Amino acid sequence: MKKNTKDAASDSQTQVIELTADLQRLRADFENYRKRVDSEKQMAKENGESAMIMKLLPVIDTIDRAVQHIPADIADHSWVKGISGVVKQLDSVMSAFDLKRIDAASNTIFNPEIHQAVQFDEDSVGDKEVVVEELQSGYTKGGKTIRPAMVKAARQ
Repeated sequence: MKKNTKDAASDSQTQVIELTADLQRLRADFENYRKRVDSEKQMAKENGESAMIMKLLPVIDTIDRAVQHIPADIADHSWVKGISGVVKQLDSVMSAFDLKRIDAASNTIFNPEIHQAVQFDEDSVGDKEVVVEELQSGYTKGGKTIRPAMVKAARQ
């Protein structure tokens, strides 16, 4: 009888050890699942923001071009000042989404990761490539390029 009691106790202890190991695996699996779901939710949010931003960029470009080409004779008109207010609001919305314009001012060093050369002055000479003119603004979101700046480049 003592042998049966020892066998039963041993079986019970083995079963407790197995169930404990199963519970630990289940907890680890659940924690991995939770982390994966959180990561997927964050990626879906970022992808949604990026998609929305990509649809807004042509609107921002159009407003920028309109502001750049305001005739001097109406520069002080209240309508023009209103449009300037819209530009400021767009800038604050862009900041809220961590959207930043890529620096593509004249004489900026050309960087193929953030600039897209759509024109290149083949007659220019020099050992470094620089931006000559920005043709379309580029943007980064969270440090990642979402649209490169379209530029005219040359050697200098």
